[in-house]
Amino acid sequence: MHLERSPLELNDYLRILRRNWLLITVCSIVGILVGALASFAVRPTYTAETKLFVAIQSSGSVQELQQGNTFTQARVQSYVETVAEPLVLQPVVESLGLDVTAAELAGKVTATADLNTVIITIAVEDTSPVQAAAIAQATADSLVQSVGSLESPTEGGPSPVNLTVITPATAPSHPSAPNTRLNLALGLLVGLAIGLGSAILRTTLDTRVRRESDIRRISDAPLLGGISFDTDAQKKPLLTQAPPQSPRAESFRQIRTNLQFAHVSHKSKAVLVTSSLPGEGKSTTATNLAIAIAQGGQSVVLVDADLRRPRVDEYLGLERNAGLTTALIGRADVEDLLQPWGSDELYILTAGQVPPNPSELLGSDAMKQLITRLEQKFDAVIIDAPPLLPVTDAAVLAQQVGGVVLVVGSSKVRLPDLQKSLSNLEMVDADLLGIVINLLPSKGPDAYAYSYYSYDSVTTPAMEEAQPVTRRPNNDNPSDFDERIFGVSSQNK
Repeated sequence: MHLERSPLELNDYLRILRRNWLLITVCSIVGILVGALASFAVRPTYTAETKLFVAIQSSGSVQELQQGNTFTQARVQSYVETVAEPLVLQPVVESLGLDVTAAELAGKVTATADLNTVIITIAVEDTSPVQAAAIAQATADSLVQSVGSLESPTEGGPSPVNLTVITPATAPSHPSAPNTRLNLALGLLVGLAIGLGSAILRTTLDTRVRRESDIRRISDAPLLGGISFDTDAQKKPLLTQAPPQSPRAESFRQIRTNLQFAHVSHKSKAVLVTSSLPGEGKSTTATNLAIAIAQGGQSVVLVDADLRRPRVDEYLGLERNAGLTTALIGRADVEDLLQPWGSDELYILTAGQVPPNPSELLGSDAMKQLITRLEQKFDAVIIDAPPLLPVTDAAVLAQQVGGVVLVVGSSKVRLPDLQKSLSNLEMVDADLLGIVINLLPSKGPDAYAYSYYSYDSVTTPAMEEAQPVTRRPNNDNPSDFDERIFGVSSQNK
């Protein structure tokens, strides 16, 4: 197996937008703020304009007018270039008493002429609107004099070229820069582009498993079902504590049904439930799966084989000190260690005392014989195993059961870790029955696609008060379990 990145489709981009909407919004707002700050930080400048008309003095005949017009258009661009020269600007500096050189003033003055016209436009930028108008008017007057001097005949007489100011310069009432609206629009566009780019890059580099499509990049294993994250699940993790028609209950019933189809061809009744890393919810999944199967009318035994961090006894409120390890070392028979739970045919074999050598115990012949005995007695054997990556316990157990269910916590595990877990199962020839995606968000782009019919979400008082009923092997004598396993009576504790 190798990690592949499939090309993004339209739905993927929409999902990226929904998942990263906050990042995109923040970047857009920051872009607008930067545009606003740029507008306020820049000192306003004003632009004053004046226009001149270039004409040729002639007698007025049609032929002379045509020749003069052609001559004028050819000369206009030369006059435009002349505006930025010291010949024109030095008199402006001297007449207005400006504290700049002609070359520095040329940076404020711009002269243009449209094609096929004889009109020259002179524009001047300055932080003062009055001074901008004064410089523009003085530049226009200086250009008139300079052109008259340049175009005067050598033999004397008036210049054939006549420049006339047709639009005098006036002080502008509004600044020409900065353009606040333009800066805000540019800031928004730049911020939006950065936000979108960051969202796509973040998604491309993010290797966390969030949904089924992420798993499909590395595995074709069947998806048995998805379990949405429930805020009440931490306080009420058991299936019996949820409303019968709640999405959580429906999820486990769906997983139970799919598991039956996936396991139908197996002779072994034992199913191992594990995950890649701690915190993905494999113990609660195994416990609730056992409850769901028992509610379906089958006899089930749930074995807590996580000998390093056992949790089943905490969820179900059972005695842990006598359990799996007690049977494996031969201190008690496994049938004496089974603790009935609830009103269905569900029995629990807790972990027992934590041993110093969990892997050796789980890989022993005693463990294999224990699983065989449980398969003969029950319709289904659900084994809660440790995570695959931190320890080898689950890989050792996977060789002794009929199939493995891998729990994947949404946003809890990354693709390389999941790929390594699948490789570990493949190395020991484990039969992967399917994958269960846990902790899926109930809303948003990564929500589980399975939809349910509406149900009454109001919990009745009787349902809130209902607690798991723990039954002991001998209901007539409640201390029988303690006496047979520990050799003491509950009255002497």
